[in-house]
Amino acid sequence: MLRLELPRGKDALRVLCLGAHADDIEIGCGGTLLRLAAERPLAVEWMIFSATPVRAREARRSAGLFLKGASASRLVLRRFRDGFFPAQFGAIKQEFERRKRRGAPPDLVLSPWREDAHQDHRTVAELAWNTFRDHLILEYEIPKYDGDLGRPGLFVPLAEETCRKKIDALRRAFRSQKARRWFRDDTFWSLLRLRGIESNSPTGFAEAFHCRKAVL
Repeated sequence: MLRLELPRGKDALRVLCLGAHADDIEIGCGGTLLRLAAERPLAVEWMIFSATPVRAREARRSAGLFLKGASASRLVLRRFRDGFFPAQFGAIKQEFERRKRRGAPPDLVLSPWREDAHQDHRTVAELAWNTFRDHLILEYEIPKYDGDLGRPGLFVPLAEETCRKKIDALRRAFRSQKARRWFRDDTFWSLLRLRGIESNSPTGFAEAFHCRKAVL
């Protein structure tokens, strides 16, 4: 299987993480962030577009757990109405434009998948590509009732211990989600295992992403 590497240099890798809701990033690419932070200096910007006061507290707690290894981090929380992102497209677009003008461009953008069945996720994915047109964007996946898991083509193998840290942090940070039937350890382990099989991961576990464009 062909292996790709992110560029290495003296400076920290700049990663922009985009999530519609407070737990999207952690579910979709939390293991990848933990692995990257253990392997190299990271400067992470973490943007959540729908965070009520309760969810904002959870997002801060979670970011603290997932970004402990980052050399620099910035957490941005907004309060757009959950489930209504298409109707708020213009205002959310302005948030993207402000980020584009602020600071150095990201080396890597982690975004929801453009074919995600949740309309909020799709809106964030669309605006990511509309705003960061010449960047490496990897689109993560989120399991849900809709059964919208696709066939991603880019995989990040993860150590079993990294997977355990991811799932433990999800459980600790997002207590408001425990009543949801799908928010269970075995849901997250199952997807990690399935993607590990598909990528022939030496550990048996992986996270997967959709990559629309990449240049070798």
